[in-house]
Amino acid sequence: MQQAIDIAALPTLEGGATVVILRSKWYADIVGSLHGKCVEVLLAKGADNIVTHTLPGSLEFAFAANEVVETNPDVDAIVCLGVVLKGDTYHFEMIIDECVRGLGEVSRRARVPIVNEVLPVTELADARARAADDEFNKGIEAAAAAVEIIHWHRQLAIK
Repeated sequence: MQQAIDIAALPTLEGGATVVILRSKWYADIVGSLHGKCVEVLLAKGADNIVTHTLPGSLEFAFAANEVVETNPDVDAIVCLGVVLKGDTYHFEMIIDECVRGLGEVSRRARVPIVNEVLPVTELADARARAADDEFNKGIEAAAAAVEIIHWHRQLAIK
């Protein structure tokens, strides 16, 4: 069951925040819709430095995330947006597994939250439904997760 996120209930990122969005070039219309909603929510909640990089695909996210944290120690969070469509081979499983594993590794090592909104789907219609221009768009969910984890991380540092 889908649930809409109450944007008004999210904390505001006082003092701004730097969020890097990594997006896959595959299925550009779907990923573009996710990206648009994500940026909209991030801006509404106080992120003041949003940088987007378009990558060849989702497999490259871990490498790119690592480069981002190595070259920009002030990044507050990274959001990854993509779609991986299951075909007739195991390529789908390899991409998704390595993407998740690699992003987790980078996040823990660098101590930077990484939100993974790479949609693993068996039908493009499922991805389109998750990127629709409505309150259930997964870009909203990705932004909400980024805002909440940045806010939580800042509170942890204060205590």
